[in-house]
Amino acid sequence: MTIASRIESIRLTLPPSARLIAVSKQVSSDYIRQAYRAGVRDFAESKLQEAISKQQELKDLPDISWHFIGHLQANKARKVLESFDLIHSLDSLKLAQRLDRLAGELEINPQVLLQVKVVPDPDKFGWDTDELIADIAALVNCQQLKIQGLMTILPQGLSDGEKLAAFEKTSDLAQIIENSSSLCLPHLSMGMSNDYPLAIKAGATLIRVGTGIFGDRIY
Repeated sequence: MTIASRIESIRLTLPPSARLIAVSKQVSSDYIRQAYRAGVRDFAESKLQEAISKQQELKDLPDISWHFIGHLQANKARKVLESFDLIHSLDSLKLAQRLDRLAGELEINPQVLLQVKVVPDPDKFGWDTDELIADIAALVNCQQLKIQGLMTILPQGLSDGEKLAAFEKTSDLAQIIENSSSLCLPHLSMGMSNDYPLAIKAGATLIRVGTGIFGDRIY
């Protein structure tokens, strides 16, 4: 299948409320252009330098929206703020407060998602559920940041039932936060190539698909 045909197949399964994010890490700019020609406008990268290089190569495509989905290192925070439209991987209060300060210096209001671990996983970054609830008041005080929702990445090896339960728990957590704070969280970034239909059932609005669009990567 071509990139365009894969995109069309995925689009047929998405409700109007879900937006397709093409995960373009380790994918050439030419492949990104093919996805762009097929109608995709949202692309996600996990490494800053790789993303900046592609952004330069693709600057003739002005309506691309760039998403950052990698672990955000504090020493790269300023450049990430300057280079991306939505940061999916804000994973601690300390980092939020740093981004808030930097955003004030840059006079911007970056859009961010809070990365949460609804299933315990020592290999993943992010808040545990109880930790996030405890930090909400402090996060509300990060007034330069536009907190738009939650992001989760599930551990390997879960059954479909366990995945659906985890996605539903993420959706429920967003509702709990909205009901107990002034935050409005319209977005849930969850679901990837192998499980996005389950995420959609639980209310996902941002679907991150890489291999399902571009094919297997060569690592």
